[in-house]
Amino acid sequence: MNTVKIGGVPEHFNLPWHMGIEDQSFSNKDINLEWVEYPGGTGAMCEALRNEEIDMAIILTEGIIKDIIAGNPSRIVQKYIQTPLIWGIHVGAQSKYTSLLELEHTKAAISRYGSGSHLMAYANAQDQNWETSDLKFELVNNLNGAIEALTNDNADYFMWEHFTTKPLVDKGIFRRIADFPTPWPCFVIVVREKVLDAMPDTIKTILDTINTSTSDFKHIPSIDKTLAYRYDQQLVDIRKWLQLTEWSQSQIQLDTLDTIQNYLHKVQIIDTKIDSKKLIFDL
Repeated sequence: MNTVKIGGVPEHFNLPWHMGIEDQSFSNKDINLEWVEYPGGTGAMCEALRNEEIDMAIILTEGIIKDIIAGNPSRIVQKYIQTPLIWGIHVGAQSKYTSLLELEHTKAAISRYGSGSHLMAYANAQDQNWETSDLKFELVNNLNGAIEALTNDNADYFMWEHFTTKPLVDKGIFRRIADFPTPWPCFVIVVREKVLDAMPDTIKTILDTINTSTSDFKHIPSIDKTLAYRYDQQLVDIRKWLQLTEWSQSQIQLDTLDTIQNYLHKVQIIDTKIDSKKLIFDL
């Protein structure tokens, strides 16, 4: 049995992987798929891929593109979520700030440098015509660190997935003052090059298995209630999220990668662009 370690964030997008592991969809095909949780998000997973701590990851598209260009020896093998990620822009419950315009020249909490919360702070600043060179950051590692930073005024705002942070808004820990959707498919599946060379058939089987699961996922009876229970969400929020979210079973298109690279270069997240064919691997 081949063991493959896969990383992902502890969010509702990834329930199909957990269900597949629990119902032995992978082990029945002689694959020991080990899930490794990364509350720190994309930056933490990029580091884990580089350090060979995991073999593959479900990761933010813009984050892994940036890191592959910077030398991460991994490749995108498939889109995972076709639809955009909606980044909520949050302040602490007692914050003096009430609008997005007021956040210019303030400090953003980020999980890690190179993480989605870091990259999207730049993208949001560009969208608002702020001077990106003036951006200031407070490193908080994860969502719990962001709660502490915003509550203690060590940072002023924090960008994280809208529905993941909704319970914190409901409890009066955060206030969400705006949303910022990414204009591209938000999550991709990425695999280290060494793993692709060593076990391409195993990776192909993993993809075939998860694609079968995600193609039917929204039609599973009471899946909305399962998601709400497992991720501490209100049922009405999960139903809205399900309406907005589409899983993918195909490779990301080269023109989409070109568009993302152009955007990242424009907002100075990457210094150089590469041939988008070098970002992907087709199994």
